[in-house]
Amino acid sequence: MPTFSAPDGTQLGYRMIGDGDPVVCLPGGPADSVYLGDLGGLSSRRRLILLDLRGTGRSATPEDTASYRCDRLVDDVEALREHLGLPRMDLLAHSGGTNLATLYAARYPEKVSKLALVGPSTRAVGIAITGETRRELAQLRRDEPWFPEAFAALTAIAEGTGSDWEAISPFLYGRWDAAAQGHHAAGQPTNMEAVALFGAEGAFHPETTRASLAACAAPVLLLAGECDLNSPPQSAAEFAKLFPDATLVVQPGAGHYPWLDDADRFVATTAAFLD
Repeated sequence: MPTFSAPDGTQLGYRMIGDGDPVVCLPGGPADSVYLGDLGGLSSRRRLILLDLRGTGRSATPEDTASYRCDRLVDDVEALREHLGLPRMDLLAHSGGTNLATLYAARYPEKVSKLALVGPSTRAVGIAITGETRRELAQLRRDEPWFPEAFAALTAIAEGTGSDWEAISPFLYGRWDAAAQGHHAAGQPTNMEAVALFGAEGAFHPETTRASLAACAAPVLLLAGECDLNSPPQSAAEFAKLFPDATLVVQPGAGHYPWLDDADRFVATTAAFLD
């Protein structure tokens, strides 16, 4: 696995899969990028460069753990671009990693050729997602056998009387089958300190970021799963309005991992945008 040095000397690892023009991929979590797989076969169309964020996967743990904060990780992404020798780069991010990609685009808009945000988180731009929005969206799954238990857990979380996050996991997938359950089990973050500090105080300045995104000329794709409680289509639509050139695509029947729910549709949409 190739590595490069971050500005503070931390050694960071990344994987390369596939052929074609490169697209740098940022995972959510922060978790090992392995859960992204080959993004449903997108590697057949583009060369995926999958970064392990510091303290995850093959990347080293930093001496200064405050550097886990999302805004500070922007320097790591820029160091990867320089290491790869790319004047500009196509950038794809998933879930929490879309906050990092958003901050990168706000700070280095001239270095981004295209930006794809999959299952986008809206923390970096201050768009709130209410418990009511999540509960309404959850009703799309009311005929599933696991729905009663999962919905009860979701309601308790929304009302502040419960915290059984594991019970609501089925809502993150378009199909809660053996493949989804295996993916969920294997893809959990292991560095909980990195998770806790990712959004620490000072990580996000939404008004400043919004103003900077207004000057980002790169085409942007926001791809949301129709059933995704983590990143509801409504919030993705509001997010899209912050960019001068953004396209929102809602993938039917998909949850938070659309490349698993319908790989062909996901690859067709994403490759068409990147090409």
